[in-house]
Amino acid sequence: MSAVIDDVAIHASQLAGAARARRARHAALAKNVLLPIATAAAFLLGWEWFVHAYAVPAVILPPPSEVLATLIRLWPLLAQHAVPTTTEAVAGFVLATVFGAVLATALVASSWIRAALYPNVVFFQLIPKIALAPLFIVWLGIGTESRLAFSLFISFFPVVIATATGLTNVPADMVRLCKSLTASDWQVFASVRFPYALPYIFSGMKIAITFSIIGVVVGEFITAQAGLGYLILFASSKAETGLILAAITVLCGVGLTLFALVALAERLVLRRYGPQAGR
Repeated sequence: MSAVIDDVAIHASQLAGAARARRARHAALAKNVLLPIATAAAFLLGWEWFVHAYAVPAVILPPPSEVLATLIRLWPLLAQHAVPTTTEAVAGFVLATVFGAVLATALVASSWIRAALYPNVVFFQLIPKIALAPLFIVWLGIGTESRLAFSLFISFFPVVIATATGLTNVPADMVRLCKSLTASDWQVFASVRFPYALPYIFSGMKIAITFSIIGVVVGEFITAQAGLGYLILFASSKAETGLILAAITVLCGVGLTLFALVALAERLVLRRYGPQAGR
């Protein structure tokens, strides 16, 4: 009889635990998904009401409904200009990630390289990079090269700083353990430093993907004949505020999509190669 009672108690405990887990998932969904959506919806409704209530001219601030109508009506044009912006931003991001990771590895591997380059990296990080955009036009002309180079330049530093920080913030006992087992420097890097640095690397990559888009758009403001930055500048010269906001909406969508792809890659890579992989 007591065994039956114990089984019932265990089953009841398991059901209670499952119910708590469901409530926790529902609370997380409401907090992380539904709350941001509700906040954005409230903002848009308030914007719509404000424009109509105070008769704000559309050239100053069109209502969200008009922006949506413009977005739908001119979607082919917006999509056409989104292609070069997205392509150049992704290319700049990839180059920044590769070069940034390589430089950060060199900074950690050699104290001489670190002493020679790290202060200069920090110095260049402090420069207001937007002010340097005209120099890239002078050096590389008005083509794709200048926009790509500026996108690389502006998104390069977050990857360097984050990767270098990750490679140095490794538990010292793990490194000592590997050394005591006669592991080579490469084995320590591949088995300990790199897995522990991955969360830092992806943090830098998340910042870099947003910076790369900013770099491309700034370049398009100055030189391009295509792209969302060019379209925004063209619409502003015609005082087409609805088109400006529609292009900005598409630009936000591109940025969110690219950021989400980096976040998805982070989850997959950390699951396979991170410090907790296989546990």
